[in-house]
Amino acid sequence: MAFHQVQSDYDQLQGLLSEVGDLKNFLNGLTRLASEVMTEAAGAKVESAVTLLRQKRPVTIAGSSELAVRLDEIEQSVGGGPCVEALRIGRPVLLADVSTDTRWPTYCTALAAAGCGSCLGVPLDPGENAAAALNFFASAAGPIREPMVARATTFAESAGQAMALAVRMAAKDELTGDLRAAMEKRTVIDLATGIIMGQNRCTQDEAFKILMKVSSNRNVKLAAIAEEVVGRVSGSRNVQTHFDD
Repeated sequence: MAFHQVQSDYDQLQGLLSEVGDLKNFLNGLTRLASEVMTEAAGAKVESAVTLLRQKRPVTIAGSSELAVRLDEIEQSVGGGPCVEALRIGRPVLLADVSTDTRWPTYCTALAAAGCGSCLGVPLDPGENAAAALNFFASAAGPIREPMVARATTFAESAGQAMALAVRMAAKDELTGDLRAAMEKRTVIDLATGIIMGQNRCTQDEAFKILMKVSSNRNVKLAAIAEEVVGRVSGSRNVQTHFDD
């Protein structure tokens, strides 16, 4: 691990934090920078997202693009994959090829359907007794290989330090608000998936694929499609979800 590389990553992240000033924009900027770093290392487009473990559930809190957020949410929906495993064991977990990996068949099938061929989960240490992971997604099998894990890990070390500083600097109500929004988004997707399962007598994986397909075809965010589904059943346009802080 090159010291200059670590220092360069941290300097860029520090500069980002000083520019944006608030946690939400910093996290979005962090994932965009992570995407740029891994895209350069891999020689192919790599998306990135940040997942925070909240109440023992992984929640996407930022992404380099809407596609990155959608891909990250697939793992949370099916309940297993590199990100969840990286959070559990505290080490990077690579899924180099969704067409040949046998550890998470449901997840691999869903990723392939979404146009993603390989991914990587790398744990972060944001402090404040929190657990988080930086996740990377490539559109085709191959770009994210073992040599790329070291580069991702190097960046994640700097990202964890910068994220810890950003969390300490952020007002508590800002952090709580961001997490509440992320949890509510996740909850409405879960509700919509359950409704589709009941209406179509299908599995959770099949129901989520239906949501993803509609989201992709209409170019509308997954959470917005989920709100429409729940709204039609409840007869209300204002869908509200509740969870414990």
